[in-house]
Amino acid sequence: MRRCSVAGVRRPCLPPPASVTRARAHRNYSVHVQQKKASPAQPQAPLANDTYRTTASTPKPPARPDPYALVAPQLKELRETLLNLLGSSHPSLTEIAKYYFLHPSKQLRPLLVLLFSQATNGLGSGWYLKKWAAECEGAGGRAEELDRPLTRADVLNDWNPNMPDHTASFQSSFTLRSPRPPHQPPLPPPFPPALHVPTVASPLALLPTQVRLAQIVEMIHVASLLHDDVIDKSPLRRGAASAPAAFGNKLSVLAGDFLLGRTSAALSRLGENEVVELIASVIANLVEGEILQLKSVHADELGIPGLSPKVGQDNWNIYLQKTYLKTASLMAKGARAAVVLGGCKEGEVWKEVAYAYGRNLGIAFQLVDDILDYEAGDATLGKPGGADLQLGLATGPALFAWEEHPEMGPLIKRKFEQPGDVELARDLVRRSSGVERTRELARAHAEKAREVLGVLPDSEAKGALEVLTERVVKRTS
Repeated sequence: MRRCSVAGVRRPCLPPPASVTRARAHRNYSVHVQQKKASPAQPQAPLANDTYRTTASTPKPPARPDPYALVAPQLKELRETLLNLLGSSHPSLTEIAKYYFLHPSKQLRPLLVLLFSQATNGLGSGWYLKKWAAECEGAGGRAEELDRPLTRADVLNDWNPNMPDHTASFQSSFTLRSPRPPHQPPLPPPFPPALHVPTVASPLALLPTQVRLAQIVEMIHVASLLHDDVIDKSPLRRGAASAPAAFGNKLSVLAGDFLLGRTSAALSRLGENEVVELIASVIANLVEGEILQLKSVHADELGIPGLSPKVGQDNWNIYLQKTYLKTASLMAKGARAAVVLGGCKEGEVWKEVAYAYGRNLGIAFQLVDDILDYEAGDATLGKPGGADLQLGLATGPALFAWEEHPEMGPLIKRKFEQPGDVELARDLVRRSSGVERTRELARAHAEKAREVLGVLPDSEAKGALEVLTERVVKRTS
């Protein structure tokens, strides 16, 4: 057997992280840790033989890292190599599977995976093993090994012209084949360091498994868009004709299913059961969120209870739960999975930080998206403005407006179906503080996301995650 090892240099322990406190408004998800308070820095006394004095000045704060610029090369490569995962034996399926990837997008979900990977790699007690697997041939963590199937190609029958696999012919019956010899993986280093010192890897590091995870979460997101655009009958997506408008509903649904199949295969090759569980649960969450949305709009047709006829917390609970399931779940669990792939073990706080951050940021992102549905037009959004009301959906601004204008209630109850309902609802929102209160709710979640980052050691990646909490709230598209 081969034995591989990785030499590593450990850095001194960082000072204790800043404390994490509970949010002062709304029920935000948070991380709880105990720690010491850092003592304030003491000013340095002047030398005894100084012959002149200098005027004290406030040092200029360092430039904050741009989230996208920090990982721009990785995002570019990720997008280009992702297309290799989407090939099919059916050219039309390949074309539609790639369709949304060829149009500009925010790439927020893969961005979160990459930034959290950089911000936490080196902190988990299993980092040395993950780093070894990424560098040692045969350990399963190298980029080229992630493209190799775990099962024989003639059994998978998953033909992709971009991959060096092949399948058996269907011209004759399938004959029994002898099993191939079991793979003998190399042995890991004999023992971990005697005392693991949580230190962010320097320079900031990304593992091939984490880059592949970033591709997986983007593929799941696009699959959900394909299905959503069929359900919502949306004519536009990312500034172009939606997939259903360009290819039809049937092919759009099949392409979404195909993407989920490819992500499942890629997910299995990451070699981490907790990551498989996290991402599989995201797919279930997306379906549950869509059912909640259908329930709020088509409850009578489905014979199930819908929104409460009275303004109150029940309707807010349904709205925020749907927001988590359809948007924040993928961000939260994707970020947590990235930290697990970096060697974070059970009982270590780093993956809790990732989940809390992603959950709060994801809810803030969707709340702002719901605001933009009232404020922005088609060209800005890349999709139809005012679509939520057209679909019969009451989002944050409308629910807040309902508290101030009772006449909004009947409009919500009948799903804005009567002539003039949509226009009246938009006018009621404009005459209320609904938009500003929704923005304040988004800001509260974004601030909580920033707050939980205090547990992490300082790094450029952490700074970029902090900047992202501000951009999500201030975005206009």
